This record gives sequence, C-alpha cells and structure tokens, in this order.
Amino acid sequence: MRKILCALVAFGLAGCGAEVATTAATGAAIKKQEIEAGKQMKEVADKKIDAATQAIQQRAEEQGKADK
Repeated sequence: MRKILCALVAFGLAGCGAEVATTAATGAAIKKQEIEAGKQMKEVADKKIDAATQAIQQRAEEQGKADK
C-alpha cells in the first residue's frame, strides 16, 4: 500500500513539473512574439520619421530657392 501511495505522489509531482515547464515555454513564446511585434512597430516608425524628415528638408530647400 505504501509503495502505491509513493508511486502516486511521484507521478503527481512529475506532472506538476511538466505543467510548469509547459507554462514557461508558452510564456517565452508569447514574449518572443511581443518582441517581434515591437521590432516591426519600430521599423515602421523609423520609416515614417525618415519620410517626414526628408519632406521637411525638401520644403526648406524649396523655400530657400523661392526666397532667392
């Protein structure tokens, strides 16, 4: 009887460890997706900033030519 009880406890604890490992892996996968999404958002923002900067420079050059 004692051996059966020990075996059940051992299986129960092993199951908890597997669940914790699965939860950690899932959390890491979600975090990786969040990081990738953040990188994509940064790239889009950088492109918009570059485009706005170029537009401002172009307007400044056109204004400078018009003033001459």
